[in-house]
Amino acid sequence: MMVRRPPHILREFDRALDALRADTLMMASLADRNLQNAMGCLFDRNADLCSVAIVDEREVDALEKKIDSDGVDILLRYQPMASDLRQVVSTMKLGANLERIADQAVNIAKRSSKLTLEPELDDAISLGPLFLEAIGLFRDSIRAFADGDVILARTLRERDREIDQLNQAIADNLTKRMAEQPDRIPDLIHLLFIARYLERVGDHAKNIGEEVVYTTEAEDIRHPENAFA
Repeated sequence: MMVRRPPHILREFDRALDALRADTLMMASLADRNLQNAMGCLFDRNADLCSVAIVDEREVDALEKKIDSDGVDILLRYQPMASDLRQVVSTMKLGANLERIADQAVNIAKRSSKLTLEPELDDAISLGPLFLEAIGLFRDSIRAFADGDVILARTLRERDREIDQLNQAIADNLTKRMAEQPDRIPDLIHLLFIARYLERVGDHAKNIGEEVVYTTEAEDIRHPENAFA
């Protein structure tokens, strides 16, 4: 016999889950802003934007701790099952992915800040398309989470592969540029790492999409190449 939760307990759970999701969406907004500031530092050579991105990460870290703490409290207090349980756990996982995206923004900001101290590199502009693809993928992953849009979430894996290919093309080009401009090798290496950080943003966005599918349809779509026949 299934035990039904009293209506007031259900309402309390829904409010707690809504608050958890609201904190997560705030964290996503901050991570998005950090990425924009870090890349603005690179493209506009504005070191102040780098400093803002680095400092703002503290707020992202604080939100991650709050989401983890509140999520555990929800699990202990309400002991959710089935789809309710998946929603809580996936939201906590989303917080972890957002924290890592903010970390990538800080990594970009630190290397971009160093580039502002050197003569401008025309090669920096080549990272523009990669940035647009990565932040577009990230924003769509958050929209899929907010709306429970499984169709959108399922498109993210293929788009992440396209980001991987774009990153590889940029890496190949920058490697050639190192042979042509050996005096700028340290600066070109900074760009190489920034491209890699953007590629990782795509990875985390893809992870968020996978969690959306799991939460909504209870289907684990991670690592399909390793699935049992």
